[in-house]
Amino acid sequence: MPSPQQARAQASAITSGKAAPEAEVSPSAQLRALFDRPRLSPGQRRIAQYLIENITEAAFLSITDLADRVGVSQPSVTRFASAVGFSGYPALREKLQAIALGTLAGGGPAEENRGNELQAAVDAEIENLENLRRDLADPNLVIDIGRKLASSTPLTVLGLRISVSLAEYFAYAARRIHPDVRLVTRGGSVAYDALLQSREAGGTWVLAFSMPRHAQETLTAVRVARGAGLKVALLTDLALGPLADEADVAFALGTGSRLVFDSYAAPGVMCSALLQAMTDADPERTQARLEEYEQVADQHHFFLRD
Repeated sequence: MPSPQQARAQASAITSGKAAPEAEVSPSAQLRALFDRPRLSPGQRRIAQYLIENITEAAFLSITDLADRVGVSQPSVTRFASAVGFSGYPALREKLQAIALGTLAGGGPAEENRGNELQAAVDAEIENLENLRRDLADPNLVIDIGRKLASSTPLTVLGLRISVSLAEYFAYAARRIHPDVRLVTRGGSVAYDALLQSREAGGTWVLAFSMPRHAQETLTAVRVARGAGLKVALLTDLALGPLADEADVAFALGTGSRLVFDSYAAPGVMCSALLQAMTDADPERTQARLEEYEQVADQHHFFLRD
């Protein structure tokens, strides 16, 4: 039996030319695909089953009414929405209504023809960015964490395995505006040493990245950081689970999973948002460091002149 990634490699193979129209997908099949998450609790599976069986009515229920119909609490509905990849119940209901209205309009799928496989991958990332945009309607959490990361000296940035690229990008940019950024991209005892030394040097925060497939060594490193007295801000794709439970604050961000390897549009934007918040937290330090860097870059001809 092929692994999940092998299956994705086969399913996402690129075909040349215009793709043929997709076969109609029933609303229940769309919902089962939407809710196909391995870590749903029994209560969350009850919510999913109710929505699948009653989509045309359930899509228009308030969070209170839906909770009453299923027999769960309102926070349970909110957690369910996060668990299946949405910023909250309003975003989930918007998606449910699109599916329901497509059904009522004539039995066809709610989504228009997505074109070829690459266009479908872009469409999925656009949806992730729209969810992030809704989350950022209240920027206070990003502003607060940006201040805390800016004030942590040293600041440790942790990313292992597939998450290395995001951690390296963040650390590279953060070094322009922060005096001591320490990047950890190796697990095991190397990560332990770096985290413990960061705490001993006066660091207070770690920014950790964990993208699918989530590494056991990332969870272990986060626990070591917490045990050493460091606080952890986590960028990941899951609002629930052991990694989110261990973090002091977790930003749940959608990742593109239409192709064999994931893409990270929303996590990339969140990195930039946190960097901006760090910049705003200490504008004088930021300006001084950027000016100093530009002088060095000009002196040593780091960059081509456009």
